[in-house]
Amino acid sequence: MNHSPILLRNANCIIHDAASNSLSDNSLDKPNNKETRSLDTGHDPDSFVSDCESCSSSDGSSYFQDFSGGLVRLCEGDRAHDLIKRKFLSSLGLLGTQTRVVAIRRNIYSGVMSQAKIQSFQIFTKAVEKKNSDDANVKYAWYGNTRSAICQVLKHGFGPQLTDNNGIYGCGLYLSPDNCPLECVKNLKVGGDGLRHLLLCRVILGKAEVVNPGSDQCHPSSEEFDSGVDNLSDPKKYIVWSTHMNTHVLPEFLISFKAPPSLRGYFRVHEPLRKPTSPWMPLQTLIDALSKFLPPTTMRLISKHYSEQREKKISREELVRRLRQIAGDRLLIAAIKSFATKALRMNRLCMRMKRTMLLTGQLDGLNNMNDFSEGLGTKEWNNNKK
Repeated sequence: MNHSPILLRNANCIIHDAASNSLSDNSLDKPNNKETRSLDTGHDPDSFVSDCESCSSSDGSSYFQDFSGGLVRLCEGDRAHDLIKRKFLSSLGLLGTQTRVVAIRRNIYSGVMSQAKIQSFQIFTKAVEKKNSDDANVKYAWYGNTRSAICQVLKHGFGPQLTDNNGIYGCGLYLSPDNCPLECVKNLKVGGDGLRHLLLCRVILGKAEVVNPGSDQCHPSSEEFDSGVDNLSDPKKYIVWSTHMNTHVLPEFLISFKAPPSLRGYFRVHEPLRKPTSPWMPLQTLIDALSKFLPPTTMRLISKHYSEQREKKISREELVRRLRQIAGDRLLIAAIKSFATKALRMNRLCMRMKRTMLLTGQLDGLNNMNDFSEGLGTKEWNNNKK
C-alpha cells in the first residue's frame, strides 16, 4: 500500500522527536513531558529512518519475522537503544546480569491509520493537560505479553482479552513503571525461541487514584481521576481502564531479550493475599472506638481523613500514618487489642452455643453461624457475658 509522503513524514517526525527529546538524558521520563506537546519538529525523518534501516538490513533472523511491519531495529550505539538497554538491565537487579537484550525496535507508525493513533494520543494528552491544570502526567511504562499478543497490539491495538488480569486491580490494562520491569518480566512466558518480549509505552496517567486489591472497578470512580495505581507514593502497577487503553497508551519500543528459563530466586514471589494474623479491626470500627477517648475537634479531623481515603484521594497507608500521628500508637494499639479480645470471646461464645444447639437439636433453620454472630449485638453480648 502506498501512503502519502507528507503523512509518513509527519508520523516519523512525531516519533523521532518524542524519542530524541524524552531519551536525551539518563531517565526515561522527563518531568515536564514537553515532548508530547508538539506535532512538528525540525528533524529529518527520512535520514532517521534510513539510518535505522541500515542497521536492520541484517535483521533476517526468524526471531523477528512476526515483528517486521511498522518497526525498525535500533543499532548498538544509538542513543535511544543504549539508554533503554541500560535502564532495563539495571532495573532488573541480579537478573540483569543474566539477561541479554537481543533487539530493540522502534514503532515508526508508518501508515495513515498509524498516524491517526499518534494524533489521537496527542489530542488526549492536551485534553488531560487542560483538565488537570497543564499536567497530563505522561510516563513511560512496560507492557509484557506473548509474541502473538504483542503482534496483535501493534497491528490492531489493545483488545478486551488483554484486560483479563484475574481481577486483582479491577478490569483494565496493567503496566509497570519504567523502573519496575520485573513486575512484567516475572509473568512472561518464554517463547519457543527462548525470547521474551516487552513493549515500552508512553502512557497518559493524568490524575491517578488508588485501586485496592480485589477491586471490581472498570472505569474512573469520578471525573476527577484518569487512571489507577496500586500505591500513590511508590506505584508498581499502572492501571489504564479499558475505556482508555487505546487512547491513553502509545507503544513506542519493542524490546526482545533472553533470560534464564526459570526466574525463581531472582525476586520475591508474592504470595496470595492472606487475612492478617495480627490484631485487626475495620477502620470505621476503630474510628468509632477512638471517639470515646478523643475530643470532637480531633474526631472531625480524623473523619475528614477517612472520607478522603474512601474517596481515594489518599491511600490506606497514608490514612494509617495520619491516624498514628493524631491519635498516637498507644491509644491505637489499645483500641485494636481490645477489639481483638472481644472478637475472640465472641467467637468462643458462638462456638459453645453452636455445640449446645447441635446437641439439643435446635440448629434447624440456622444455616450459617456467621448470620447468628452478626445478629448478636452489643446488648445481647453483654447479657450473655453475665
